[in-house]
Amino acid sequence: MSEPTLFIVASPSGGGKSSLIRALLERDEHVALSVSHTTRKPRPGEINGEHYYFVDNDEFLDLVQKNAFLEHAMVFDHRYGTGRAAVEKQLEQGSHVLLDIDWQGARQVKQSFPACRGIFILPPSMEELRLRLTNRGQDDEAVIDRRMRDASAEMSHWDEFDFLVINDDFQAALDDLASIVRNGEPLRQGQDAKTHEILADFLQTR
Repeated sequence: MSEPTLFIVASPSGGGKSSLIRALLERDEHVALSVSHTTRKPRPGEINGEHYYFVDNDEFLDLVQKNAFLEHAMVFDHRYGTGRAAVEKQLEQGSHVLLDIDWQGARQVKQSFPACRGIFILPPSMEELRLRLTNRGQDDEAVIDRRMRDASAEMSHWDEFDFLVINDDFQAALDDLASIVRNGEPLRQGQDAKTHEILADFLQTR
C-alpha cells in the first residue's frame, strides 16, 4: 500500500463525485471519507454523522473560532467545513483520505497539507449535466439554472487540480479514480482532446 495520502475530490453539482466516492469506499477498505460539517438541512436519506454532521449556523461559527476546521466555505448559501482532527487521525491510521469539497476548500487545504492531491470530476457535457440535475428531482428549474451557471465558474478552476476524470462512463471513471488513489495515475490515457472539448463547452458560457 502506498503512503497514506489526502485527496481532494471536486466537481460541479451533479458531476457524480459523491456516487464515485461511495463506490470507491465500497471497493477499497484502505480508503476513508472525511465527513464534513454543514449548516444545510439533510436531504432525504441522509444520516447525521454518516453523510454530514448537520449543525446550525451558531455551532458552525463556534467551530470556526476554535480553529477546528481544515477548511470551510460558503457554498449555495450554506456553510461547509472539514474537521482537522478527524482527517489527521484517519491518515495516522493508515487510510487514504478523500475530501468531498470544492475549489475554495481545496485552496485552504493545500496550505495545511501541501502534499495533498486534487482530483476534479468532469461531467461529459453541459447537456448531460443539466439532465442529471433535472433527473435528481431535488431542485426547481430556477435552482438548476443557477447550478449550471455556477458549474461554469467552478470548471474554470480545473487547472488547480492534479488529475481530471471524465465521468462519461461510471465504471470507467471509478476505475480511474481508484487507480489515481492507489497508483498515482488514471487507467484511461489519451483523454486530452476530450477534456479540452468539455472544458470549452462549459467555459465559453461564462
